[in-house]
Amino acid sequence: MTEIASFIFVLSSAALFYAYAGFPGLVIVAGWLRNRRVEIQEITPKLTIIIAAHNEEQGIAKRIENTLLLDYPPEQLEVIIASDGSTDATDAIAAKYTGSNVLLLSLPRKGKIHALSAAAAKAAGEILIFSDANTLFEPQAMRMLARNFADPQVGGVCGNQIYVEHKNSDMSSKGENLYWSYDKWLKTMESRTGSIVSADGAIYAIRNELFRMPAETAVTDDFAISTAVIEQGYRLVFESKALAYEETSTAAKNEFGRKVRIINRGLRGVLMRRKLLNPLRYGFYSVILFSHKLLRRLVPVFLITLLASNVFLVPKGVFFLNGLFLQGFFYALAGCGYLLRKRSWGKTKVFYVPFFYCLANAAALLAILKVMSGKRIELWQPQRQYVES
Repeated sequence: MTEIASFIFVLSSAALFYAYAGFPGLVIVAGWLRNRRVEIQEITPKLTIIIAAHNEEQGIAKRIENTLLLDYPPEQLEVIIASDGSTDATDAIAAKYTGSNVLLLSLPRKGKIHALSAAAAKAAGEILIFSDANTLFEPQAMRMLARNFADPQVGGVCGNQIYVEHKNSDMSSKGENLYWSYDKWLKTMESRTGSIVSADGAIYAIRNELFRMPAETAVTDDFAISTAVIEQGYRLVFESKALAYEETSTAAKNEFGRKVRIINRGLRGVLMRRKLLNPLRYGFYSVILFSHKLLRRLVPVFLITLLASNVFLVPKGVFFLNGLFLQGFFYALAGCGYLLRKRSWGKTKVFYVPFFYCLANAAALLAILKVMSGKRIELWQPQRQYVES
């Protein structure tokens, strides 16, 4: 039994080390060796901004007005509001803006992917821009996205999503901001290897002819739509200067539920795109997809096996005793972070980093269990925070 416990301890430690140090290091080296830059030119192709909405009466007017004030030739810009069975005043508000370059699609309730697909079928733009109803773009964002499409190898571009902390948010918002800072750094490194793992729903663009309705709808729409670009042989890159703003969740409970839904649908998305895991066909991107979207989701499993094997191995020496102490201390800090989440002390890194780390991995574990049990999430129920002017 001791040999088995030792093997599990080493395997779990190695998996965690690779997830947080080995993989980023590998991406840095691969990016340095390949150094695949994008041929950027200032171009203004016809764009269609697609905004899927479900009961967004609180913020849809501001969202449409934001798109109409973008620094982009008006004759080259189209906006489609795809309302997925909204039962509030969303459609009535959006209808006030319809005209030469704003179109409202009032659709039956089928789910976000169906709404996006219906909008894409109506789009006149060469480039499709996908965004959320609670996102606000910087005026130059469309120009920054568009310039990447001067490179014929680029099929999709992910913009730079920036989270704004809500005035009433607890310290989980700080953890979310820290996570996204790391994720965007990783995307910058991945982009140099050829392609990033996938786009983020707040702001991303693909060539119109590359849009494919996903075969599976219980998946994360931004992942499914953006990875289709890679499946068709094009690059998916990151543009740090295309800025978009969203507010963080106000409470840890809301953030936990959101992560469970996203990871559940994200794992199903990886299963749908499993052919992309073949390195003989998709090269280093397969390593990125496996490491970024699959192995990182399995981290809570490795954390549990590490702790369990460590407990068993404590009699073997001071090394394992210290290891158990450090793990226990970390989880104790996470527990304190939870208790202090609404207080000023809770907004210090020593508390909110362990707490958010545990929250994210607990959500991942629950999502894995739901996927294994066959739980599917077809419809979306947005719980929005809106950026204040």
